[in-house]
Amino acid sequence: MIPRKRLLIGALALAFCLSPAPPAIAAETGALPSTQAIASLVQTHTGYPVKVSVYATGLNNPRGLTFGPDGHLYVAEGGRGGTHTTTAMDCTQVPEVGPYSGSYTGGRISRIDHHGHRVTVTNKFPSSQTNAASGGLVSGVADVAFLGHKLYALTAGAGCSHGLKGTYNGIARVDPDGSIHWIANLSRYQKHHPVQNPEEEDFEPDGTWYSMVALHGYLYALEPNHGELVRVSLDGKVRRVVDVSASQGHIVPTALAHHGHFFIGNLNTFPITPGSSKVLKLTRNGQLWPVAGHLTTVLGIAFHHGRMYVLENTTGKDNLAPTPGTGKVVRIDPSGARRAVVTGLVLPSALTFGPDGALYVSNMGFGFPPGMGQVLRFDFDAWRHPH
Repeated sequence: MIPRKRLLIGALALAFCLSPAPPAIAAETGALPSTQAIASLVQTHTGYPVKVSVYATGLNNPRGLTFGPDGHLYVAEGGRGGTHTTTAMDCTQVPEVGPYSGSYTGGRISRIDHHGHRVTVTNKFPSSQTNAASGGLVSGVADVAFLGHKLYALTAGAGCSHGLKGTYNGIARVDPDGSIHWIANLSRYQKHHPVQNPEEEDFEPDGTWYSMVALHGYLYALEPNHGELVRVSLDGKVRRVVDVSASQGHIVPTALAHHGHFFIGNLNTFPITPGSSKVLKLTRNGQLWPVAGHLTTVLGIAFHHGRMYVLENTTGKDNLAPTPGTGKVVRIDPSGARRAVVTGLVLPSALTFGPDGALYVSNMGFGFPPGMGQVLRFDFDAWRHPH
């Protein structure tokens, strides 16, 4: 049996190398595309003009996004990876994409002001990468969220199985001075609380946590590899909210949003099957009900003006692996009507709406060298307040 998620990891890391570059990128004279060349691939399809801009650059594998109480954008970043390794004598290794290598620091959170200026909040989180043969996919900080005025980070790149003995994946509070205070050890939790249907040939002992939501004094975190949603209290208690694997199998749940209910989107396994991803609603009695299907490689969900916006990493019937320039944002109305409002994204990894009503997307989130990640801004609401 082919480890399906293993294909996912390798494909994300190798996508830019293995896939034909879109024309706008291929035309670049340099070895790597410029920020503007990447942004020029993007098109909007709203039926009215939308201003598209590069809001931030210089990011290291950007992932989750959130706006703080100060009005600034906070970006979780995978980091740069590193050279520290472990062996089977130290701990269970991840097959095929391992051994991982990493650094005890380098996983980063950036703060972006209204002018697009980036400031490092902290770079003290672990950062790790898969082996060179699988492309060296980097993980570090997966997502960020605020409870009140306090910033919290969810990690995916730590743990002995990721080459960093003595560390673990979890949730930490980040103080204004950049210091880190761990509140929950999610590596330990998953070790002692296995899900019902883990994929044995595709198993990450420390997990690969992806999305986090702050709600009513708790932090909710979603993990794709094992397949579960957990609730974490600020005193470190972890409780499973739903075992996604129990009813859905190994669907690789990645995207998490709350809009009256929790909504979960899945990436699914690889090779990519167009239309095989979906969005599930978690009912109050703990059931997962499909609310939107026929989606592909879902990595983000956000709500705006009562509509759901879904981020697809890769689309196209012939794209069996993540392919640059084919990412989309799909708008789904309460009636079920849908429209692709953004196309041409390059391996996007997350999205959020800002207090200004604009949509922000982490672009070039996987498979590119550090520093090439960017955040794009789409001013969907400009028509509501013409000057």
